Amino acid sequence: MYFNSPPLPPVLPSAGASSFGNHDEPSVPPSAPGPGEPLQIPVPLIPLVRSLRGGAWLTTFRPSNFLITAYDGTIRVEVHPASAGGGRTASGDLYQRPIRILPLPVRVPLLGHGPRPQAGIPVQSITRYRYYLSITKILEGVTLGTNFELEFERWKYMPPAVLGGTGKWANEGSFKATMTWATPPAGYPSARDYLTGDVKNSAGVVVGSLTMGWISSFLRKATIEIESVTGAERPLNNGLTGVSQLDWKKVFDNVSWDFTVVNSQSHITEHSGDSWTDAELHAGMLRWRDLANLDTEWRFHLLCVKTIDSTARGIMYDAYGTDSNNIPREGAAVATSWIIAPGWGRVSGRRFGAVPEAYFRAAVHEIGHALSLEHNLNNQHFMDTSNIIAAAGQTTPPPFPDNIKWSFADDDIRRLKHWPDIFVRPGGSPFGSSHATPSVSPPDNAIDIPDVELSVTPTISEVPLGAPVRLELKLRNTSGEGGFPIQVPADIGLRSGFIQGTVITPAGVSKTFSSIFINDDSAYKVLAPGEETIASTTLLRGAEGALFASTGLYNVSVEVKWDVEEAVARFVGYTTVLVTGPKDASHAAAAHKLLACPDAHLVLVLGGDHLKDGISAIQAALKDDTLRPHYAVVEARRLATRFEDRKPDIDAAKKLVEGNIVVTKSENQKLQAWFK
Repeated sequence: MYFNSPPLPPVLPSAGASSFGNHDEPSVPPSAPGPGEPLQIPVPLIPLVRSLRGGAWLTTFRPSNFLITAYDGTIRVEVHPASAGGGRTASGDLYQRPIRILPLPVRVPLLGHGPRPQAGIPVQSITRYRYYLSITKILEGVTLGTNFELEFERWKYMPPAVLGGTGKWANEGSFKATMTWATPPAGYPSARDYLTGDVKNSAGVVVGSLTMGWISSFLRKATIEIESVTGAERPLNNGLTGVSQLDWKKVFDNVSWDFTVVNSQSHITEHSGDSWTDAELHAGMLRWRDLANLDTEWRFHLLCVKTIDSTARGIMYDAYGTDSNNIPREGAAVATSWIIAPGWGRVSGRRFGAVPEAYFRAAVHEIGHALSLEHNLNNQHFMDTSNIIAAAGQTTPPPFPDNIKWSFADDDIRRLKHWPDIFVRPGGSPFGSSHATPSVSPPDNAIDIPDVELSVTPTISEVPLGAPVRLELKLRNTSGEGGFPIQVPADIGLRSGFIQGTVITPAGVSKTFSSIFINDDSAYKVLAPGEETIASTTLLRGAEGALFASTGLYNVSVEVKWDVEEAVARFVGYTTVLVTGPKDASHAAAAHKLLACPDAHLVLVLGGDHLKDGISAIQAALKDDTLRPHYAVVEARRLATRFEDRKPDIDAAKKLVEGNIVVTKSENQKLQAWFK
């Protein structure tokens, strides 16, 4: 059976102050002296007390049945303080070691070298990721013995068919090993913290050997590269003084990450004025950030600009790898020039970048999204949103920003420490795939709100192969006279972060979609009885590639969910769409180009001039009579929106949308606004 994700490991409670069950030397009573011998007064032996050190342990697993196979990674050991009940939580990840082929007359495969302990926490190629270890038994306290029992579940990761997609997990069962302290090889920083043991499966059969040596007090390591336009502040700390001051290093020290800040360019030129489109942000990340090999360094990119067109404060605009480098979760941006709204405590009316508490919190929030963390609302921690924290300060002192809690929430801390690498590293799983609940399966804390209905209607229910599918969404308060008003998301479009969905192909394969944007906002509004909120969305690609890649009938489900105190309000709407086959060779060729090009989706969503392959695919669609009506508004929107030095070309955009075209209601409204 395959799963969306493995469960996080349990907290293993301390079994008491000590664990003294594993003595190797038997206790021998002293013997009486012989005739003429002096009385020997025994010197008591001082027992060696051992415990399992917190931090990252460099780990190697060698299967018994494969001589040239080995898996390297880390086991992360979190030591809980006595005030929290003590004990440990542990997890791990394993990557397959490369195999070298010697250029001899008879080619001989040799096992490559594993990570060097001197280098600290290893960063390995994402394409070689194989296993997640959920530790279910470990030494929780101290022992006088020389060994302890280690037990774990081993989850195998099956990578997606397309780079940047969502993989699957298979639980390969429970394993155990008796780990014995040993002398480490050269290069390890501690001679006392190295263990070896044979690994047995649930049947008691030895399946391999395991070694683990302590290398760092941190659990993980990463880098953030911060760049800014001329005149934009960099969010380096929260602006407080003394022990209350918090910078990036302290934020991530608190989650046991070794976090490095690289202050890169600070005078980036703004080509088209103070405000940036999403396309310009995306192009800027690809152009200016230092070239980074994510197989050797986990590097995230933060761009600081004055204004962002699509959001007031901040955005993570690279949620899954459907861009030209197919790397999800590597880019975010924050804006400095937003004037803080009324009702935001003592900082209302001030410029956002001039309030370091609010500005730094928003930057950490966006990098939290890059680490796969979703909104975690109504608690004032980092993954809550600025507007909700500010609203809480209006009713319960202290006011914003003094009510910010300068840490990640406990459940998010646990995720950052013990999620599989594939969820947190840049270039790993798309945003949202780390949360194991399938999009059509309700979470345990889902609640039912009577008199709310979500309807999903396709703009047209039959589309040609290669065309996007456009949907109209409607969330309605169906209560009649005497009904109650209901608080719902103000925006239920794909950009809002409140929706996700699933497409079931004619072959029965499930594909998911969600927003590639996650921003620091969660606006709500009240629906009176009979009122509704509407939105439109256009679907082309998802985490698993093209959503509508073949002909036939597709079932589409859209889920809208939001937090209500400690629970989740959740509604699902359904519809069907029929994809018809190619009408001629021109249509087939254009559809092929569109379906095979990830950047076509980025042009549809972002616009801009920087994604040449995507623009070429859209142009091919515009030259085909069948697909032109479906892509005319996509190209019109791109041309009508400035990009860096290029000004909007309204006349060219107008010509594109003359005649019969397919548009959603929201696209039509934008056309009317452009062409006034």
